[in-house]
Amino acid sequence: MPFGLTKAPASFQNLVNEIFYDLLDIYAVVYLDDIIVFSKSEEEHVTHVSTFLSRLRANNLFAKTSKCYFHVSSVEYLGYVVSSEGLKMYHEEFQQILNWPPPRNLKALQSFLGFANFYCRFIKNYSKKISSLTSFLKKHSPFPLNEEALRQFHQLKEAFTSASIVSQFYPSLPTIVETDASDYALGAVLSQIYDSGKHLIAFDSRRLLPAELNYEIHEKELLGIVWALKRWRAFLLSLSSSFEVLTDHSSLQYFMSSNILTCRQACWAEFLCEFHFSINYLPGRLATLPDALSLWDNIHPERGEDFISKNPMNYQKIIKQGEIQASKFFAFKVEVFSNLIESIQKQSWQDSQYRSIHQDLGKGKSVQDYSLDSSYQLLLSNDWVVVPNYPTIQLSIFQKGHDSPLAGYPGQEKTLKLVKWDLY
Repeated sequence: MPFGLTKAPASFQNLVNEIFYDLLDIYAVVYLDDIIVFSKSEEEHVTHVSTFLSRLRANNLFAKTSKCYFHVSSVEYLGYVVSSEGLKMYHEEFQQILNWPPPRNLKALQSFLGFANFYCRFIKNYSKKISSLTSFLKKHSPFPLNEEALRQFHQLKEAFTSASIVSQFYPSLPTIVETDASDYALGAVLSQIYDSGKHLIAFDSRRLLPAELNYEIHEKELLGIVWALKRWRAFLLSLSSSFEVLTDHSSLQYFMSSNILTCRQACWAEFLCEFHFSINYLPGRLATLPDALSLWDNIHPERGEDFISKNPMNYQKIIKQGEIQASKFFAFKVEVFSNLIESIQKQSWQDSQYRSIHQDLGKGKSVQDYSLDSSYQLLLSNDWVVVPNYPTIQLSIFQKGHDSPLAGYPGQEKTLKLVKWDLY
């Protein structure tokens, strides 16, 4: 096969997969021309290596002796050091990060973050550690890095000196997913139980999106579970038995058997049906790692597009003290209709259908099913405020009924139901 062809690597990988199809992931892993053969014992290993080399020779493929290592307990493979303990960073890559100078322009910063991202699985709170650095990826960001970004740059380099060892995932072992959510972020940990202990497989965390910041805490915690299962879906679907999800939000234990769900929760429930798992309660004081991943110190938005500008209703005072009146009309929502009262009064008097009723009630006469509101002189029909048939007023009522923070921005049907609750 000539060098330089675009599809050459894929074609060669396809050839390798065909030749070693019955050995792959049993005791061998092959990525292009990088081969690793693993065994549980030395006797087994001799047999495995002999079989693999015989298969190479039979297909006119050759391994260069100077590049081979035999009967070792750990080996460098695809940028990692693979051993019986799990995966860890390759020493040369580790030194390269420690010797990296502070980025002086956008291209240098992208290069550093791209290199660090490859090993982010070994660094706890990785997203937190690069939060100030990523802000310099935006257009027209001023260089050099400011004091906070430089501090994070050096902290990230130090974090690689204490990088965790990530264990190998085994589909046959008991598996646990721990999740947690704070007001601003999600955290999750994947681990397995063997050798009388819990071993770390992976951990991850992320900020909540602007829309997700508005979720109630119940939905944020549920989102944490959905996100974690999506993140490690390939692992979890390969398990030979059910796995356990641990959360510090006790009500989620009954989510999968709940009969009443919102549209969003129904979508999540449909996704969760793919998995065979149980949700169990773990008190927050015991869920230290996922809790730490979600409770970051410096993720609270400060400048620019901050939390308040994205979610103004979280800090808006909805009703001032004393605004709620005794009127039946205001039993619905003061804020929604306070500036429509005059328009409704005026149009009711001009509407031929209701003008005579207004006049009779104004003279003290009794009209069946109708009365006047004592506070605002609005026409009521069986205690419902009568809205005249004017499209402008009706449209304004629907808009305010939907957009008011008191209404909670409901959907079409619920908005209509809320409006009809007090209006005729």
